[in-house]
Amino acid sequence: MKPWEQYPLRIRAAAESFEKPTVFARHSAASVWGVPTVGLHPVQALTFKNDGGRSRAGVSRHFAAAADLKIVTRDGLLVTDRIRTVLDLAAYIPFAEAVVPMDHVLRPDKASRLPALTKNELEAGIGSAYSAAAGRKIRAVIEFADPASGSAGESLSRALIHVAGFEAPVLQQEIQDAAGLVGYTDFYWKRSKVVGEFDGEEKYAKAEYLRGLTPSRAVVAEENRENRIRATGMNVVRWDWAELMETGTLERKLAAAGVARRRTRSATTDAQTRS
Repeated sequence: MKPWEQYPLRIRAAAESFEKPTVFARHSAASVWGVPTVGLHPVQALTFKNDGGRSRAGVSRHFAAAADLKIVTRDGLLVTDRIRTVLDLAAYIPFAEAVVPMDHVLRPDKASRLPALTKNELEAGIGSAYSAAAGRKIRAVIEFADPASGSAGESLSRALIHVAGFEAPVLQQEIQDAAGLVGYTDFYWKRSKVVGEFDGEEKYAKAEYLRGLTPSRAVVAEENRENRIRATGMNVVRWDWAELMETGTLERKLAAAGVARRRTRSATTDAQTRS
């Protein structure tokens, strides 16, 4: 079992290890809600006593004022509601990582049977629960979030592209050639004549992406699609999860492909900045 598959089991084990009911938050609440996040994290729960206690039995605890919270039961566990969960992540984790869950909740979640949240709902949830600095971070993530990103990998890619100062790509751009529709690209830079493609594991594994093809035939079909795109005069850049997680790799690949920049790197939304 992969580490991220073990995480929900660790949350349940933590819930069973405490005598009193535990409210899970941040990455742990996101996991319970089925909201994707980036990386591996400890189990995270709330404490309502600001006494400096931070952990017990492998659980990281974060202080929160009970009056500011909406706590709900999800799959038998107490968690912060969806709005508070993604707002907390936006407030306390790097900008690029925070975009992933924020993009996700702006889309209907078919797997979890949950409706999309709106940016107005998210903005209204900030209230007085956060410091001015945290509020600015949250609003920056909400403003940047886009439900058009098709996956967690695409969301993280788009955020890292922004942090690195590249021009904003068009998402899901239709590409045509003389024979007709080639397909839709993950990222497209018209001025730079570059197409960007994120290769997640699901692209060659999940039925909804294979569309009736075997994995090997899907690879061949993707190669043919890429050749048709290149024949239109555009450069194609591909990357995967491993490259996304290597600091600077995506930036170097896009720069080498000739993607234009709108500015230099941003210090305020740098992917490595943490509160």
